Parts: sequence; C-alpha cells; structure tokens
Amino acid sequence: MFVVLLRFSENKAKAPQFMEGHKAWIQRGMEDGVFLLVGSLQPNAGGALLAHATTLPALQARVNEDPFVAENVVGAEILEITPNRAEERLGFLLG
Repeated sequence: MFVVLLRFSENKAKAPQFMEGHKAWIQRGMEDGVFLLVGSLQPNAGGALLAHATTLPALQARVNEDPFVAENVVGAEILEITPNRAEERLGFLLG
C-alpha cells in the first residue's frame, strides 16, 4: 500500500492549465482500482492519494504520467506502507 503526496511547487500558478488532464489521470487510477482515496492537502498545499494493488515501480511510472508532475506543478513523494493490522472494513489491504 502507498501514500502519494503531491505538494505544490513554485509552478503552482500553472495548475489551471493542467487541471483537466490531472482529473483524467485521477479518474484512470480510480477506474483501474489502484487509487482508493484522493483528496487535498490543507491548507491549499497540494493533494494526496492512497494506492494499492500495484508495485512501487508501476506506481512511480503512473505518478510520472500525471500532468501536474510532468509539468512540475507538484512534486511527488511516494511512501510505501506494509500494513499488518487494519480495522475489519479495511482488511482487504492486508493481503
């Protein structure tokens, strides 16, 4: 499982130019079953997502396809988590 942090860079002002492509990238990740949760970092600091059912190299490649990353609107940080306990509703993340 992975947490991806997408923190705005000095090119934050370019975000509106690439927003539609960024939204389409998020939608593909949701449809592919890789992204479980997507949201904003507060206050207005960027975004974050929870990913699973992928490998680190595959996720890195996917993140690099995000127009926000490609155009340096955000910097990406991927944190890998090896879950060993979960609330019952999240049990699918354990295996």
